[in-house]
Amino acid sequence: MKEQFFAYIQNLQDTIVAGLEAVDGQAKFKEDLWERPEGGGGRTRVIENGNVFEKGGVNISAVHGKLPEAMQKMFGVGEADFFACGLSLVLHPKNPMVPTVHANWRYFEMYDTSTELSTGPRKVIQQWFGGGQDLTPYYLFEEDAIHFHQTCKTACDKHNPAFYPKYKKQCDTYFWNAHRNEARGIGGLFFDYCKETEEMKMEDWFNFVSEVGNSFLQAYIPIVEKRKYLPYTAEQKTWQEIRRGRYVEFNLVHDKGTLFGLKTNGRIESILMSLPPHVQWVYDHHPEAGSEEEKLVNVLENPRDWLAS
Repeated sequence: MKEQFFAYIQNLQDTIVAGLEAVDGQAKFKEDLWERPEGGGGRTRVIENGNVFEKGGVNISAVHGKLPEAMQKMFGVGEADFFACGLSLVLHPKNPMVPTVHANWRYFEMYDTSTELSTGPRKVIQQWFGGGQDLTPYYLFEEDAIHFHQTCKTACDKHNPAFYPKYKKQCDTYFWNAHRNEARGIGGLFFDYCKETEEMKMEDWFNFVSEVGNSFLQAYIPIVEKRKYLPYTAEQKTWQEIRRGRYVEFNLVHDKGTLFGLKTNGRIESILMSLPPHVQWVYDHHPEAGSEEEKLVNVLENPRDWLAS
């Protein structure tokens, strides 16, 4: 499974990068290959100062070795070996009418260390998939939110009609800035620890996760195309940068992936790639009553069912 999924995310990275370069029309992704001293490495691709994207990254990694102590505590296990691979992306657009987007699809294995490698492949004692995709607008276009969520639901429904409502709720719960009492964005999907059951074999989970991954460009690119040339003011750009501050707060205060990377000798440049280049923190800022900015905040404080009939 690990070879199958790693091959998949390598191809998906190529596909997504090509699609994003086409919609930007100017900037190209720069590639940075890196190695992890403890085992494995990755392929980071970053875009900056483009026609559409101010900053973004589409990164893959495959790392292995001894399970770090922080992960042992997280999983409630002793010493173990592990393998983990995934694709993670974040895109911060220049135009505040275009939403920021985040996505991640990952796979994890843990091994029985009582056998030596010389005797053959180690027994996999735990394995699971995780991932999702979510949208963070600065100005709310309801048809964009509906399109993004409908694309997520269509991908889920091909595998189980219970998946979309379950993983949509998990997304709303996870991407919640508790210290601000508001959502980071308008959600999407979030799933983790997707393990084999009688109903879902690991191959079934692979098919589901790859279905979601393959839906990403369909979920995001039409929104970008529709909004990238809309006019905006300096005040609207300031609002975007204030809201970006909330994005940074979530990633550094709450996000498990960021915190895990910082605590386990992760590659800092790849971990902090998710942070936007220009951000503002304005003291005690509140949007004007009745404004488009307030409309967004009201939705962030009260997550909505975008596909309710």
